[in-house]
Amino acid sequence: MNNFILSCESTVDMPFAQVNARDISVLFYSYTAGGEDYTDDMDRDPEALPRFYELLKKEIPSTSQINEYQYFDYFSKLLKEGDVLHIVFSSGLTKSIHGAESAAEKLRERYPDRKLIVIDSMCASSGYGMLVDYAADLRDEGASIDEVAEWVDKARHKVQHQFFSTDLKYYRKSGRMSGAAATVATILNICPILRIDDKGKIIAYDKVRGKRNAINYIMNVIAEHADGGENYSGKVFISHSNTIEDAEDTKKEIERRFKKIDGKVKIFNIGTIIASHTGPRTVAVFFMGDERK
Repeated sequence: MNNFILSCESTVDMPFAQVNARDISVLFYSYTAGGEDYTDDMDRDPEALPRFYELLKKEIPSTSQINEYQYFDYFSKLLKEGDVLHIVFSSGLTKSIHGAESAAEKLRERYPDRKLIVIDSMCASSGYGMLVDYAADLRDEGASIDEVAEWVDKARHKVQHQFFSTDLKYYRKSGRMSGAAATVATILNICPILRIDDKGKIIAYDKVRGKRNAINYIMNVIAEHADGGENYSGKVFISHSNTIEDAEDTKKEIERRFKKIDGKVKIFNIGTIIASHTGPRTVAVFFMGDERK
């Protein structure tokens, strides 16, 4: 029996069924499109993502941070059951953590006999999911809430996020790239190479021509930065926004080059919150490595 409750947010970009099977509690984000509010579904409804991409053709959905009241209500229910370790979506991409910390401060006074630890993941998408998945491994091995929290605090900067996109229209629409740059890049078949930095923010740091070169570029990054380099034996997660063929191509190349990976490379959908900013045709690769710079 677990000695504490491990908790995260829906932006871990893993199927809810998988997260739930690992006994991890989830707080859901939501988005608004066409005057309607929708929950970040985590693959519970097979129609949710197709509906989202249809909406995306008409407008960019608006997303908002989780507020203090939502955290307060959510944490209150969990604390009735036990101690809680909640890992928050990167503060480099949302300021939700301020609401989480404020709610936690109030609830510690109400539940003085419970532990409520809130940690900024500094991670996004399935990289965030990987961090939580490793934390669940430690919990299941019998580590205490403090031991897992200490591990998460150190490991969060070592979850490497590498991604590329072959459709820059939504990066332009969301303001992450100028219109002129996106147009030129599209004409020249240029794929920007992006990552999450040490502050948990997305940065574009290089570019290549074409998907195949983007995949090869990321293979070299894994070899350079992963624990053990070519002999990396940790987990590898891939997430994608409505471009499963590109994700599968990336998976095949990883499995061809890195023979000692722990289990199979896992592919997940980028959820509606992050895809609201990336649009379709983004592929992201996550692995454990050296500290992000």
